[in-house]
Amino acid sequence: MRMVDVIHKKREGEALTQEEIAFVIQEYTHGGAPDYQMSAFLMATFLNGMTNEEISYLTSAMVESGDRVDLSAIEGVKVDKHSTGGVGDKISLIVGPVVASLGIPVAKMSGRGLGHTGGTVDKLESIPGFQIELSSEAFIQAVNTNKIAIVGQSGNLAPADKKMYALRDVTATVDSIPLIASSIMSKKIASGADAIVLDVKIGSGAFMKTVEDARVLARTMVDTGNRLNRKTIAMITDMEQPLGREIGNANEIREALEVLRGAGDAELTEVAVAVAAYMVMLGTGDTDYEAARNKVKDVIHSGQAVETFRRFVTSQGGDARVVDHPELLPTARYSFEVAAVETGYVSRINAEEIGIAAMLLGAGRAKKEDSIDYAVGLTLNKKIGDKVAPGESICTIHANREDVQEVEAMIRGAYAIAEAKPAPLQLIYDVIV
Repeated sequence: MRMVDVIHKKREGEALTQEEIAFVIQEYTHGGAPDYQMSAFLMATFLNGMTNEEISYLTSAMVESGDRVDLSAIEGVKVDKHSTGGVGDKISLIVGPVVASLGIPVAKMSGRGLGHTGGTVDKLESIPGFQIELSSEAFIQAVNTNKIAIVGQSGNLAPADKKMYALRDVTATVDSIPLIASSIMSKKIASGADAIVLDVKIGSGAFMKTVEDARVLARTMVDTGNRLNRKTIAMITDMEQPLGREIGNANEIREALEVLRGAGDAELTEVAVAVAAYMVMLGTGDTDYEAARNKVKDVIHSGQAVETFRRFVTSQGGDARVVDHPELLPTARYSFEVAAVETGYVSRINAEEIGIAAMLLGAGRAKKEDSIDYAVGLTLNKKIGDKVAPGESICTIHANREDVQEVEAMIRGAYAIAEAKPAPLQLIYDVIV
């Protein structure tokens, strides 16, 4: 078999066999095929697409390119959750302890943030002492003891995806549904979970901009997961504006704790409860969504969820005093208010621009090697539909420097004020099973 023959076949729009796709991935991962041949293969895939069978073959080959996490020593159905990325998305920090409180193991590997999106690992590292690196034995013990552990992703999970993604980024082949789906699902499957809830974001702060595109991606990933024997559900949720009111690492830990106490932002709570309910359904085999939703709300209101969070932080070396004393989390030296200059209603908040504004403060990374400042971030005092008057603060900037004019300008550009009150945003557009 030769790379050029497989490339030619895909260029002509023909479906590839499992053996052909496995050959391509193995050759490229181990250096047998140069970048220019893989670039040709990626472009042929981008232009001609793949069948569902091909996508499952590609995902499986990417899984087999590296290590696989063995979670068989963990009791119960291991449920994972993945978000396609957004601004202010601290859902994992909430649903992990909630689902664990119901006895369902959450053995999660999470990534760091890059660009305008935040990473769960970075947020957890804002807790003093918290360790995101555990040995396999310690990871499994933590999950069996507390039903939850969250660690950083292994460097050798789906290495083919890492090599291919770097190439896609410079060959204009990033936004291909087969390549996106196989990239996400290969890492989730290699991480060892039995079941997966996918949170596919749409809107100004998300990769997918329309419900139609998000639905195609969600359906593709669900089909791929099910073909590879992973129970999979996908939700399509809003990222037209940031999720919740806090952006920034320590800020988002504080807000997650508010939700776990039953006193958090209503929209953030609504999405978190829904994600957790679907995780519970997959973990228990129950098909009654309302029953699962009620269980989720019960463990929040009873205080069980916040206690599970406390044990989770302690087991990974973190200072659990932050649960009751969030002021112990990193705090910025300066606060600046961005005041409205007109009367009306907030009609738009460009989530991507808000995420970039937080990144400019130091809350995120422009490049992978950048360091971040856990203390800095933004608080959105006004969101879409809120009434504003001149002089009212629409956003608070939390900074460790005084020169924030560029950040303030970006925030003002992200907000739009209109005379009429806009219709409420839809938080959950669809659920794909």
